[in-house]
Amino acid sequence: MLIIASVREGRIGPTVADWFIDQIDPSDLDLEVLDVARASEPDTSELLARADGFVIATPEYNHSYPGHLKVLIDEHGPEWSRKPVMFVSYGGVSGGLRAVEHLRAVFAELHAVGTQTGVVIHAPWEHTVDGRLVLDEVAAASAREAMRELLWWAELLKPTRTSGERGAA
Repeated sequence: MLIIASVREGRIGPTVADWFIDQIDPSDLDLEVLDVARASEPDTSELLARADGFVIATPEYNHSYPGHLKVLIDEHGPEWSRKPVMFVSYGGVSGGLRAVEHLRAVFAELHAVGTQTGVVIHAPWEHTVDGRLVLDEVAAASAREAMRELLWWAELLKPTRTSGERGAA
């Protein structure tokens, strides 16, 4: 599942998400997109529960991640457990890395696995052409590699979710 975390007016989150989807091969996946700005409570729980892993496209707001994303995370604790989470972050100079730093700690507390690789996009608003994000092959390769890692973790962790194992505390 790809989660678009931004809800602000004039946001670029959907553009970043579209770029990411264009870089991977979604034909191999049953990829669902959850836009936090349009999430509805009953459906959201079901969507999160059936996902095997998460890609979170998040901006950095005030050296952290969006408040609406925090609410989504906190309202759905068990749905994250024993699933991998990968980040596509974006922002100014930091490229959203401070948001990711905070999110890693939050997801670790929920027994989710943050992937080592991810995608960092500096000033995406400066790289849009006709409403589409245009980045170099290095960025595209990082998206593909990050997705490969997410899928690896998803397959590795899947048996622990179906068996009911909790792992060592």
